[in-house]
Amino acid sequence: MTIAGFAVAQTVPDQAQSPAAGLNLPDNLQIFGKADPNIRKPTAIVNDSVITGTDVDQRMNMITGLRGLSIRDEERDQLRLQVLRQLIDETLQIQEAANNEITVTPQEIEQSFNRVSRNFQRTPEQLRTFLTQIGSSERSLKRQIEGELAWQRLLQRQVQPYVNVGEEEVKSIIDRLEAAKGTEEYNLREIYLSAPPERQAAVAQSMQAMIAKMREGQPFDYFASNFSEASTRAVGGDLGWVRPAMIPQPLAQAAAGMQVGQIAGPIEVPGGYSLLYLVDKRTVLGADPRDARLSLRQVSLKFPAGLNQTQLQARAAEFAKATQTIQGCGNVQQVAQSIGAETVDNDSVRVRDLPPQLQEIILKLQVGEATPPFGSPEDGVRVLVLCGRDDPQQTAQPSAEQIQAGLEQERVNLRAQRMLRDLRRDAIIEYR
Repeated sequence: MTIAGFAVAQTVPDQAQSPAAGLNLPDNLQIFGKADPNIRKPTAIVNDSVITGTDVDQRMNMITGLRGLSIRDEERDQLRLQVLRQLIDETLQIQEAANNEITVTPQEIEQSFNRVSRNFQRTPEQLRTFLTQIGSSERSLKRQIEGELAWQRLLQRQVQPYVNVGEEEVKSIIDRLEAAKGTEEYNLREIYLSAPPERQAAVAQSMQAMIAKMREGQPFDYFASNFSEASTRAVGGDLGWVRPAMIPQPLAQAAAGMQVGQIAGPIEVPGGYSLLYLVDKRTVLGADPRDARLSLRQVSLKFPAGLNQTQLQARAAEFAKATQTIQGCGNVQQVAQSIGAETVDNDSVRVRDLPPQLQEIILKLQVGEATPPFGSPEDGVRVLVLCGRDDPQQTAQPSAEQIQAGLEQERVNLRAQRMLRDLRRDAIIEYR
């Protein structure tokens, strides 16, 4: 959770919160009977509301289909159980809202459905057709929308009016920001999985499989939303902006050695393992070099179709040799014409908006210098020439109102987690 760059997200269980804490469990316990997870089929009755196998399948297909994800057979069972848990939570939230006379009208659900369709660049009718094609349904998405709207309204009525943040708390955070001025902080995403001693190897192996999938292009937030056991699962594992002192030491050490866009892990933390993804990094209340605005001139050369690998390498080497003769932006056009390349000007480009692998290169360039060639057989090869750079000014300190709003949102989220935990404890759930 982000609190004006200063809030702490509790992502791993403290030792005092361990499942064994306060239970007085024997050291040499013996299990009587067999706990077989296969007995729990993906059908449940939650306080008389039925969740069918079809509900689970359609929600699974919606999650994977809208994101274009491919799931192996061995991963489907794990995802199925996770989706079932989400549907149970969703049902409990809708039921609690109804118990408090909070309803979401069909018109409101339809309006939200239309907004979702625009987010996926489809008309509502096109989205309905697509959901059917991928084995899901309009009903599954609208059920999710109803759950989110009902829970938000319940929190607005029962939680938000009773959340107060004092002036002294806000002032304390402002003072801490000033004290931390110039230090580095990170925008991180995390996946946390608990790992008792007998499952450590299996959990670590599962996380390695996740990393392999991410390297194939599947997004980090998909795995965070569907598999992470941290409270940040609901926001794709987003920890917000944190500094080393605000997160467990193993995570802080890993973050310090990461570049933007990198994934680290599995990292052993109290009670389990974590994966980290570094979204961004910056200096507290300081000027970040990656906020610099650049004037760039791009030189690109397309490869003819049908070239083999040797021919591609030869053309790329020829391009690299020619671009080494660039002497400032003034002769870029002349060099490009000599090799049949095209030029495009890009002004006011922020360093942080470039691909992570280019950012460090660009930051080290002087005006008039070019990057090494980069590209692909499909897109051709190109270089960027730095024509100008406007360095950033010092970052403005967040206002007292922004800090107060962030603190209030953090407390609403914490109370929401407690409410959902209590609903789970009180629920009568029958698995079939």
